[in-house]
Amino acid sequence: MAMATATVKQVTKRSFEETVKDGIVLLDFWAAWCGPCRGFAPIFEGAASRHPDVRFGKVDTEAEPGLAAAFEIRAIPTLVVLRDGVLLGALPGAMSAMAIDALVGKVKALDMAEVLRKVAEKEPQEPRVAKAGGA
Repeated sequence: MAMATATVKQVTKRSFEETVKDGIVLLDFWAAWCGPCRGFAPIFEGAASRHPDVRFGKVDTEAEPGLAAAFEIRAIPTLVVLRDGVLLGALPGAMSAMAIDALVGKVKALDMAEVLRKVAEKEPQEPRVAKAGGA
């Protein structure tokens, strides 16, 4: 059986907007010195090979402090979930492969028209769309 090639992209402030503008995106905020981050990395990469239709990215919090600040990352690893440029959530702590698979299933099942409607109700001026570097 041929293995799908796992594609986990290193995400920087420069590549952020292009990475998250459409589709489902999971971002792993991590640092090289973080033991739990190193333990989570192969689980995250395995999920990338199981879900080739989802974009997986890693954000090095040491190299990209602006992105970490924009997402208010307080603990690593933290998994940030976006769909079509909309921030859906941030989950601190390492996750199991089964938990990532379940999360991907839930995000795929979302009615994004309904999500955008709810976001617009909370912020009537415009839907909240993730931007690199924050405000």
